[in-house]
Amino acid sequence: MTPGTEPAETAPAEQPLIAVAKGDPTPEELAALAAVVLSLDSGAAPAPEKPGARHWIRRQQLQLAPRPGPGSWKRSRG
Repeated sequence: MTPGTEPAETAPAEQPLIAVAKGDPTPEELAALAAVVLSLDSGAAPAPEKPGARHWIRRQQLQLAPRPGPGSWKRSRG
């Protein structure tokens, strides 16, 4: 070993994500809790509520304008 380097065993340990302070949860309960906690921290932006102008311009270019007739209500959604 060279001076100034530490062996892997003495490296600081990571803190656990979740610590059970009371009770005896099952592995399934811990997995469900971890999934919920991890989903709360997702930095993904929510999907836009309304389609933007670019969406409608693209629909016009592809000639996807709603047309009257059977099933037109299905094609009219954005």
